Amino acid sequence: MADRNRRDFMRNSLLGLAALPLGAGILSKSAFAQDLPALDPSAEQAKALNYVKVASEASDHPAYEEGEECQNCMFYQADSQGCQLFPQNSVEPGGWCQSWTAKA
Repeated sequence: MADRNRRDFMRNSLLGLAALPLGAGILSKSAFAQDLPALDPSAEQAKALNYVKVASEASDHPAYEEGEECQNCMFYQADSQGCQLFPQNSVEPGGWCQSWTAKA
C-alpha cells in the first residue's frame, strides 16, 4: 500500500511540475501583456535581428521590402504591441526586423 501511495504521489507531482510552464505562459501573456517595455533598438537581440522602429530605415537591408512592418508580420501581437521574437518587449507597429514574415 505504501508503494502505491508513493507512486501516486510521484506521478501527480510530475504532472503538476509539467503543467507549471503552461500556467506561467498563460499568466504572463494575459496579466502582463499591457506592461511590456518598448524594445530598445540597441539591445543585443534587437541588433541581432536588425530591428528598427521605423521600417523605412531598413531600406538598405537586403531582406527588407517596402510595406513590411511589424504590424503586418505574423509574429506581431496587436493587443500588446508585442512580438513573439522579443517576448519581454513591445515593438513599434511601424517597425521592422529581418525576421519579418507575412501573416498567413
